[in-house]
Amino acid sequence: MNTKPIIFSGLQATGIPTLGSLLGAIRNWARLTTDYNCLYCVVDMHSMTIRQDPAALRNYSRMALAWFVALGLDPKECTLYFQSHVPAHAELAWILNCFTYVGELNRMTQFKDKSAKNEDNINAGLYTYPVLQAADILLYQANLVPVGEDQRQHLELCRDIAMRFNKIYGDIFTVPEAYIPPVGAKIMGLQNPEKKMSKSETENEGNLVSLSDTDSDIIKKFKRAVTDSDNEIRFAPEKPGISNLLTIYACATGKTIPESEAYFSGMGYGQLKMGVGEAVVAMLKPYRDTYDRLMADNAYLDSVITQGAQKARAMSEVTLKNVKQAIGYPMQPE
Repeated sequence: MNTKPIIFSGLQATGIPTLGSLLGAIRNWARLTTDYNCLYCVVDMHSMTIRQDPAALRNYSRMALAWFVALGLDPKECTLYFQSHVPAHAELAWILNCFTYVGELNRMTQFKDKSAKNEDNINAGLYTYPVLQAADILLYQANLVPVGEDQRQHLELCRDIAMRFNKIYGDIFTVPEAYIPPVGAKIMGLQNPEKKMSKSETENEGNLVSLSDTDSDIIKKFKRAVTDSDNEIRFAPEKPGISNLLTIYACATGKTIPESEAYFSGMGYGQLKMGVGEAVVAMLKPYRDTYDRLMADNAYLDSVITQGAQKARAMSEVTLKNVKQAIGYPMQPE
């Protein structure tokens, strides 16, 4: 029996993962598998809050899982699966909806932000998205959840729901804590360093680096990255563009921020941009080579998908059964 603390996290299947996803999340996930029992999920159910092309959703989901493995997540050391392959996610989400207050959901800033961008499709799923996210986490009794700063509010809601449920029915759920890595927790856009790099920001392709970008495209994007006017390379709140480039360089090379500042000391912004771009290209090459091999091996990917779903379902059914018993659902005879 696995007695390690449990970590859960997920990635949406709405496009090619970005450099922000890699440095801010996925690569850090791989480092956790030694000390934790890790579940990493392609959250294709969450992807449905915006209209999806069916073929594209299936393709992006499979690509995301291949990227998981290519970026260092060993299916033998952690559980990799599609959210939609584990029905307990949806079933627990409905139950938790009944323990979540409208006032709490009204305070979720991401709902407000996404509603403003999708005024023609403000659906109930977008509104209750944080409750499904809470179900994702609580279903596996997760102790820690790797989150960026933008997801802290959702995790706090998850904790509130878990504590409310436990107060009524006893210690059914583990109340999770946030895990935020010290460097690279939030990679910002190259053209808009005030906002997180996200594949949902489709109006400006130069703002993000996709893991499928060519080497030359990556260099071009970094050459055009926003900086500032004083030509001083230092990490500071008033220099978001430079700070973002230094963060990316530190993550790509394994250097600290002070070491990165020292490396570029005395150089101009052009040299900084080129240096960061080249470091990213060098870092991505082995990952992309592995990804290409995986996408060509359908049998192997199918086995990862099948085995991951089996492992996740087995874990989820334990929690869901306890929840059903606690709230009074009639249980099926054995």
